Order: sequence, then C-alpha cells, then structure tokens
Amino acid sequence: METNLHFTDFSFFTEMSQLAQKHQSFDLSLGLPDFEVDERLRFYLKESADSISHSYESLAGNPLLIDKIIEFNASRKNSVKISTEEVNIVPCSTFALYTSLKSILKFGDEVIIIQPSYYTYAPSIVINGGIPIYYEVEDDFSISWEKLKLLINDKTKAIIVNTPQNPTGKIWCTNDWQNLYDLIKEKEIYLISEEIYDIYCYDDYIHYSAFLHPELRKRTFSIFSFGKMFHSTGWKVSYLLAAPELLKNFRNHQQYISYSTNAPCQYAIAKYLDVFDPEDNRKIMQQKRDTFCEMISETPFILDEKSQGGFFQIVNFRSISETMTDVEFSKWLTVEKKVSCLPLSAFYHNKNDSDYIRFSFVKKDEIIMDAMQHLRLNL
Repeated sequence: METNLHFTDFSFFTEMSQLAQKHQSFDLSLGLPDFEVDERLRFYLKESADSISHSYESLAGNPLLIDKIIEFNASRKNSVKISTEEVNIVPCSTFALYTSLKSILKFGDEVIIIQPSYYTYAPSIVINGGIPIYYEVEDDFSISWEKLKLLINDKTKAIIVNTPQNPTGKIWCTNDWQNLYDLIKEKEIYLISEEIYDIYCYDDYIHYSAFLHPELRKRTFSIFSFGKMFHSTGWKVSYLLAAPELLKNFRNHQQYISYSTNAPCQYAIAKYLDVFDPEDNRKIMQQKRDTFCEMISETPFILDEKSQGGFFQIVNFRSISETMTDVEFSKWLTVEKKVSCLPLSAFYHNKNDSDYIRFSFVKKDEIIMDAMQHLRLNL
C-alpha cells in the first residue's frame, strides 16, 4: 500500500536545481556548499579510521564529542552552560526534528509552524500523527505576537522556530524568546528550536539560543548541525540539546530508529573542535553575503535588508516583472537568464504568490561574482 502525504516540496526544490543543470545556469537555488571542507577536518577523518573500533557508538554519542560540544557552547559570546545529560548526538537535524516530535506528540495534537519555513517541518508532524498549524509572519517578516497567540489552544503541543531563519535570514533575540514564553508559560507546550546556522550571524548580530532562556530550556529541543557548521553536509552528524527528562523520552524512540550516529565522523569532529574557530567560517560567509549584496544592488532587484544570518538572501523582483508569479519568475530567471533561485512561496504551505525570491550565497566566490555579473549585464 502506498502512503501519499501530499507534500511535494522536495520534488520542487530538486526540480529547480535540475532545471539549472539542464540549462547550464549558475545554481544559487540550494544551500549546498560547492567548496571543500577544511583540510584539517579531512585529516581527522582519515585518522579516525586507525583510531576507533568501528563499532556502534553509544545512544547519546561519543563521550569525547559530547565534552567538546559542552566546551564549544560555553565559549560562545552568548555562553550556553550545559551538562552531559543535556546533549545527544544525532544523524542529522531532520532526524532530530522528527524524533523530538515523536517523543512528545499524541494523535491529533497541533504543532505551530512559523512560516516561511523549511519543507521538512509539516511532513514530520503529519507522520507523527500531529496537525500542522501555520502562522505566517508579517510583510516585513516580523512576528505579530497577538496573531500568533490566536493560534494557541488546548490542542497545541509544540511550536517550531528556526533561527537564523531559512529563507529570510532573520535572527531571534532575547525579547523574541521572552515574548514566546509569555504566550505558552501557562500551557504544556514544547519548543523545537532549529538553530543549524548558529555560527553564521553577521554584522552586530549574535546568536541567542532558546536554551539560554531559563524557563524555555526546560521544554525545548534545540537542534544544531555540524554539517552546516563545517560545510560537510554529507557527513550527517548533528546534535541536540534538551532537558534530561526530554532526552530520556527522545532516546526511547531513537533506539528503534537509528540507534547511534556515524562513529568515525563523531571522532573526527571531536578532534577538529579543538582547532576550529567559528569566527573564521563566519567571516568567510559574511564576505560572501556582502559580495552578493553589493553586486545584486547593481541589478534591478530590490534588496530591502541584508540577511542577518544563515546562507540565504531574499530580494524583491517586482521591478523586473509585475505579472509573473514568483514560481514563473524563478523558472524564467533560471532558463532565460541563466541564474537559478527559489520562489519564496515554496516556503509557505499555502503556496501563495509573493514578491520575493531566495538566492544561496554558500558558493565559491567566483560563482557568486560570475552569476551577479551575468545578471547585471542581462537584466
């Protein structure tokens, strides 16, 4: 028997990338790095082949890596103090999202998704018997707390937040977390905070984890990604922070799904964290963002605001076309103008037309510059 969840977002994302490949376009549609990882990280992965047993790791993860995660979080500008009982290594952030939901949801529970959002959220809710409830941000991509409050009821079990946010690049600050807590403090509502772009905060913005809020951390699953941190997405190693009781429930399900996470990569990451400076990667990515923004300002696209964090920049395209939908415009730009992007409507459940498209700047500098120069000359 075939189960059809009626979610087609993934096929659309791959369709746009395939369209770029077919027409030999500059592909700025997906957040896939096209440059190599640090050679030191590669060295530690090779070293791990001779240094570990190649057996299953523990359910929680490599103890050395857990210790390094604790050190890393304590060293943040907004220092996060955690214990070993609050850390769990997971195969990827999508796994962490799915299993967090599985550990808290009962059939018919509602989960609020703040949109625009990544396409994996709603399917993970539905597969676990929940009902997605969509909150759409304001026109300037800010949150109306009064409108969000109207969606919260006795069936609400969790809220999913992403910061820095894909696709808008918005970053949550202390006031945002407090406003959210004020809405849910009297109810048994959990928070799933996807913070996978945590080290990529630009200009004067600094990442502020949900786990820093003294009350929210008791009911929060905070998700982080080494794949995003090190541009090594194929390694599939992430980690989760949660209160010990929440992690106990999480592991009750994890043991039947993946059990543990890639052992050689866990060892390599633990060793690499001793020499890794997140500021180096942050500066590199901010320079890519700045190059993109500077060059796209020489085209007809309208740049309302530079991305505060993450891998993506949204721009308004209505000065180029007032009649095309954002989907039509994205395909036209990919096929006719040889630069691929994604429509902002792809990040909304309702798929309503928008005035914005999203570009990825997690690419080689020459690709960014060549793509922008091509647009400057051909639009």
